[in-house]
Formats: sequence, structure tokens, C-alpha cells
Amino acid sequence: MTTDDAPPSPAPRNEAPSTGRELVPALESILGQQFRVLDDGFVRVVDYMGSDAAVVQAARVSYGAGTRKVREDRGLIRYLMRHHHTTPFEMCEIKFHVRVPMDTWRQWIRHRTANVNEYSTRYSVAIDAAQCTAPTEWRLQSQGNRQGSGAFLLAEAGAILSTQESQLQAQTRSVYEARLAAGVAREQARKDLPLSTYTEAYWKIDLHNLLHFLELRLDSRAQLEIRSYAKVIGEEIVGRWCPTVWEAFRDYTQRALTFSGLEAEIATSIVASDSQKALELGLAAGMVKSEGDHLLVTREGLEFEAKLMQLGMRAPWK
Repeated sequence: MTTDDAPPSPAPRNEAPSTGRELVPALESILGQQFRVLDDGFVRVVDYMGSDAAVVQAARVSYGAGTRKVREDRGLIRYLMRHHHTTPFEMCEIKFHVRVPMDTWRQWIRHRTANVNEYSTRYSVAIDAAQCTAPTEWRLQSQGNRQGSGAFLLAEAGAILSTQESQLQAQTRSVYEARLAAGVAREQARKDLPLSTYTEAYWKIDLHNLLHFLELRLDSRAQLEIRSYAKVIGEEIVGRWCPTVWEAFRDYTQRALTFSGLEAEIATSIVASDSQKALELGLAAGMVKSEGDHLLVTREGLEFEAKLMQLGMRAPWK
């Protein structure tokens, strides 16, 4: 047999066959890898479709000749993000496998723009894991935000709470398993499991709606636990998958300042050194309220103050 007649050599065992679709090497390198979150949670990418290039391709089909003047893909993506042209971002999709505490999952599942399939405790025994809180991680209720948390509880008091938490979780698990052993249906035996119990789900979402999820859940006012998941998804996964989109999102969404018409009018008065007019506008807008000899700053006013501080400016009522 001559060399030309020899059968082709088999492909290396670790070499995947070509699929003909576009691959993102940076994301391929972490496909299936678990990124740990909290004490026993994780996020991993199961599959994906599209990339920065798919966003550009979709935009140029949609806008036709109008976008041929945009020579750089980065410039086009930034234009789309800047002007809220969201449809091209929907051309990319990604599927995650997540492990998350049930109370955090309740917030997560409120984003109804994804396809979800969750681990069922009607068919299977509940996952034997619950989120534990370290003595230094108990947070006090925020004084200015009814739905948020503030400073941390002292470690000495936190140690007592962590011990109680561990005992409670062990007790509820024991009761749950005793019910199963007695033949109680799984769908009923589960009813007293704590919300700290971990669940798992597959979560598939397009890039546009994923960025909206990240916009809300990366915000400093979001609950710390879900913020931890959002941080991993954004920085470790989206940043690898669509780096140009991620850069534009960080610039135009996360780091951007948005002013209402009234806020812009007050800021203009401040720049013009007309503090009296700025104060009057603030009072009329309800950002501050006059209470006797004092001015009470409302939540909207405090948020506006924070924006001004980023620009090196002071509110007229400070």
C-alpha cells in the first residue's frame, strides 16, 4: 500500500469535530467550568450562540446601507448600546446551569425573559445543602431603604445567629428526611424546608435581556447574594463571550449618569451659580422638603446628590 492509499489518520481524541458555527475561544475555554458563588453555589456555561460579530452582522442586515459608513465593529456596537437599539443583541443566546439558594432564586426568576427548567423537589429529593451565613456576614436593616440592608452586625452577635442557623437547618433537614422515610410524598414532605436550601436550574437567555438582568442585579442597591451571581456572570462569562458588548455596557449603562429633565435644570442653575433658583427647583420637584427651620432631603434628592458628587458638584441644599 502506498502512502496515497493509506487510510486517513484518526483525529486526536481530544479534538472536537468542526460544527461549522462561529466559536469564541475565550468562552470555549471555560465551557462547563463551575464558578463558585457564595458557600455552595455555582454558575457554569452549558452552551451559547453568537458573539460580538453576530451583533454586528444583525445590525448591518437591519439597517442596511446606513451602517456601511461604520467601519469598525466596536464603533457600531457602541452606537447600538448608546442609542438603545437592542434587537441585534437578541441574536446572541447563552445557557447557564446555576446552583442558587431558593430565596435568591425567587428574585432571579422574576426576570421572565428567559427559558427556565428548575430542579423539582416533587420528583427528586431536595438538594442536601443550604446557604450558611458566617458570623461576620449578618447585615442590619438599612435605615434609608426599607427593602435593603446596611452595615454588618458585630461578629459576637453574628456568631450566635450562625449557630442558631446551623441548628435550624439541621433540624429541618432531619424532619424532611424522616417524612420521606415514613413514605410521605415528596411534594408534601418539602414544605418546611428553609429558603436557604439550594436549588439548581438551567437558565437560557438572549444577550439583550441578560444585560438588563445584569444592569439591575449589579446595582449597589441589589441584594448582596444575587449581586454575587451577577458579578460572576458579567465579569467571568459575558466579558469573555462578547468583550466589545461588555465594554460598551460597562461604559454606557453601569458607569453612565442619567439626568431627568428637572435634574438637568437644577444642575444648569448650579453651574450658573444661581443656587437660589436651584434650591427652588429642588423644593418644587420634591427632592427636598421644608420642615420648619430645616430641609429634609428625600430619597430622590439623595440619589441626585450622589450624581452631583460624581461630577464634583454640591447640591444647593447641602
